[in-house]
Amino acid sequence: MTTTRSLPRGEPTLTRLRVATTLFFALGGFLFAGWAVRIPALKEQVGASPGPLGLALLCMTGSAVLTMAVTGGLCRRFGSRQVTIAAAALLSVSVVLPALTHSAPVLGLSLIVFGIAYGGIDVAANSVAVDVIAALRRPVMPGFHAANSFGSLAGAALGGVLAPHLTPLPHMLLLMPVGLAATVVGGRMLMALPLPAAPAPARAAGVGSLARRVSVPVVVFGLIGLFAAYSQGALDNWMPLHLSEDIGAGQAVAAAGYAVIQLTMGLMRLAGSRLLERLGPTRVVVTGGLVACAGTLVAAQTNSVPVAFAALVATGLGLANIFPTAMAQAGAAGGPGGIALAATLGYCGILVAPPSIGLLADAFGLPAGLSLIALAAALAALVSWPARSLATVRPADRKGPT
Repeated sequence: MTTTRSLPRGEPTLTRLRVATTLFFALGGFLFAGWAVRIPALKEQVGASPGPLGLALLCMTGSAVLTMAVTGGLCRRFGSRQVTIAAAALLSVSVVLPALTHSAPVLGLSLIVFGIAYGGIDVAANSVAVDVIAALRRPVMPGFHAANSFGSLAGAALGGVLAPHLTPLPHMLLLMPVGLAATVVGGRMLMALPLPAAPAPARAAGVGSLARRVSVPVVVFGLIGLFAAYSQGALDNWMPLHLSEDIGAGQAVAAAGYAVIQLTMGLMRLAGSRLLERLGPTRVVVTGGLVACAGTLVAAQTNSVPVAFAALVATGLGLANIFPTAMAQAGAAGGPGGIALAATLGYCGILVAPPSIGLLADAFGLPAGLSLIALAAALAALVSWPARSLATVRPADRKGPT
């Protein structure tokens, strides 16, 4: 086992490392949201129907998932900080590529590069966070993920302001230098300071843990994570399009709808620890899944923008803590190997969300396609309730957000 040098919580070095890590989490959300809120404009630019657009989005999620599978090895070989910085730089540049395209196939090719960058920064930044958390001896991972949500909120808000005035290309050309500047600032902070190494068990499970990784609780919580990730990924990709095309909202209002989801999820994640302590993981997932299901159905069927926004608030509040809770429970059941398996299942949900909804939307309309989000949220609740005997909250989990 690797020995970790314990640093005082108030030491400036550790505080700056935490700030730098938070910056990269926020940057990933900011750049992704800046692209996501322009999907309606990009759809019009390339002249794609929902089906081809869904396949183009599949290129992004597919490349992201494949990159996630190999980024852990890259972090071990080159260092998690170095990979984080490289992925952030690539993400800042590749956000421009989709705005240069004028056909669905070329859009898909450009999104492969964007997906590689996004998948890389997702895993690498989390790897850095594991080391920082080990040194802090505090469960602050939800704070990092909340930063991602609030970064997404900022990106969506900026997109809402710029959408009526700029086409996607100048918008993305504004995001690129912001991303590169943040990468330089955050990268200098990361590389200039010593990064305490996390204990070996916190990084990967050994070969002997295979049975634990595929245990029934791990698979069950992994399925819950899959349904939650499916819902979140589908909302990111399709809800702005639904608001603009089916309800008749402008691009700025559609971007605001995306921002509403990110804001409610971010705020609810900050309260996640107290909810788990008071209600327990099963009630958090069941209640959240049912609320998200109802919210999505209302948002998909209404013709009123205010009603749709109220429904999106309910959807964000309901979904916020399902995925984090599922990952925490999988970790309690199977250790780091359990988290790895459950996370893989979760990202499979993100992978299949865009094409499945796109194909159903082609056949029956986007409101019908969005019903799959409601179904996934309901399935998360349905699976969680009979699995309540498998759920555990360890005393350590109660010290901070999960």
